Amino acid sequence: MKNQLALFASGLLLSMSVLAEPHLDEAIKHATAAVEHGKMGHASVLVEHAKPALEHTMAGALVAKGLAKSHTDNAVTDLEEAIKHGEMNHADVATTYAETALEHLKAANK
Repeated sequence: MKNQLALFASGLLLSMSVLAEPHLDEAIKHATAAVEHGKMGHASVLVEHAKPALEHTMAGALVAKGLAKSHTDNAVTDLEEAIKHGEMNHADVATTYAETALEHLKAANK
């Protein structure tokens, strides 16, 4: 009985960590696009991609644990800053925040 319970619990934890991956994959796609457009000086397009990246990152953060949780939390903060500066048309500053967020997302998705 204990072995079955332990197996169930480990399966549940594994399924919870798997749930985070699709959100982080999507967040990485959007953050990458945000960085690319930010480097071209397209602040408004950076924001268009940073917003869904933020939404997916927040969804992934709900189930993240340990170091992955720390990285997703940091990515949330950086994406919020990227959006804020992008909306002020500060493409260079917004891009820097988006790049840092992307680094955190990649580290969380390992």
